[in-house]
Amino acid sequence: MLKNVSGLYAAFKAKDARFDGRFFVGISSTGIYCRPVCRAKQSKSENCTFYSTAAEAEQAGFRPCLLCRPELAPGSSVTDATANLVYRAARMLEENCGNVQSLDEFAGRLGCTDRHLRRVFTAEYNVSPVQYLQTCRLLLAKNLLTDTDLSVLDVAMAAGFGSLRRFNDLFKKQYNLSPTALRKRTSKEKKHNSDVTLALGYRPPYRWEEILNFLAGRAIAGVDAVKNGEYMRTVHLVNAEGKHVYGWIRVGHKSSNNALIVTVNETLLPVLPLVLARVRHLFDLYCDPDAVYQMLSSMNNIRPGLCVLGIRLPGCFNAFEMAVRAVLGQQITVKAASTLAARIVNTYGTPIQTGIEGLTHVFPSPEDILALDGPIENHLGPLGVIAARSRIIYDLARAIVQREIDFGLSAQPEEEIKKLMTIRGVGSWTAQYIAMRTMEWPDAFLETDVGVKKALGTYTSKELLEMAEAWRPWRSYAIINLWNAL
Repeated sequence: MLKNVSGLYAAFKAKDARFDGRFFVGISSTGIYCRPVCRAKQSKSENCTFYSTAAEAEQAGFRPCLLCRPELAPGSSVTDATANLVYRAARMLEENCGNVQSLDEFAGRLGCTDRHLRRVFTAEYNVSPVQYLQTCRLLLAKNLLTDTDLSVLDVAMAAGFGSLRRFNDLFKKQYNLSPTALRKRTSKEKKHNSDVTLALGYRPPYRWEEILNFLAGRAIAGVDAVKNGEYMRTVHLVNAEGKHVYGWIRVGHKSSNNALIVTVNETLLPVLPLVLARVRHLFDLYCDPDAVYQMLSSMNNIRPGLCVLGIRLPGCFNAFEMAVRAVLGQQITVKAASTLAARIVNTYGTPIQTGIEGLTHVFPSPEDILALDGPIENHLGPLGVIAARSRIIYDLARAIVQREIDFGLSAQPEEEIKKLMTIRGVGSWTAQYIAMRTMEWPDAFLETDVGVKKALGTYTSKELLEMAEAWRPWRSYAIINLWNAL
């Protein structure tokens, strides 16, 4: 339970969106908990208690508000957690809530014992990892029950409960309401659609057009595209049983709700939590834009408008695809790199049926690249990829398959950058850019980048590095602002 009651109550009373997802408010008079932006009748201060997570509020006996819907609150950014280990563990639990794993496995991936993870997690969030995981599943299920017409059984499976009986029992125990009863109470006219559409919240402001333009300029024909103000792409993931799952997603923006609207192909339901986690990563939904702007606003002393509040750091949906794209972009234009990537997809990608014009293939996996017979340059060379870059792509694929490089939440970006630079042909620019996009590394800086030099004027690389020291730990966001200013 959080202690700064007067300050937190003031933020709750102001309905300040900057605090959305940073804390939750338990209302003793109603037994529910709310987001700080809830528009219900204001509760008295003496009836409010404050919690750092939804899981903590639920363990204290509160049920989620049906009006403000805590499941739509944005998550915490990396600088919000006092312990990076705990932050990464929480993100991994959210991402894998549909995939049953033991705490031992999670702790092993994070490089600690399960006992240590339980201790530091409970100290930070006042709930155990298992309780946190339970709340992730319950809130995802609540979201699906409210916003889709999926059957209760499909909801239970998509949220990771494993059995309908277990889902019904836990839902009723935690919320004093059966899943069917919740659906009736929140009923609204829903178009029957086999695909699933959900909202993912963010902290405003969000510069949607800028991130959409960034992705459009780097789209790979056949894999992803931007049309009519929406981003869409093909998806290939592997579920808990090792089955390959294929489908597509579409992402739009609803500024009035401070949310992105995500439509997920029904074939991806078995990996829904992972899909949603990848979307949050791609669109940087955990970002605290005010914290970033506070540190980078001095950029505007160099040139007015150089730093813009609400700019996001584009992540990625497929780490190998992103890494290959970065390698192809070495010393050539963005457009030329997209052309080469499209040729690779058309030749070695897996064709899928989406029913969406322009989405025809999934990007080849590392295993697909390693399965090619003979020297890799014999395969990629005819497509226009020079021999040196062909070998980098092969070495990246091998490192990923052999788990020598980790692009996931358990990665330590500085260490992975060093590993990337041991691959012949991967220099600082490529390694930093890959870390920035695939590992959510907020403090990369590309002092040799042509766009950065053009945006800042006649400075040497050494002078640019010295200048950027003032922008730590958000130098990756500085890079995006500089590119946008061109």
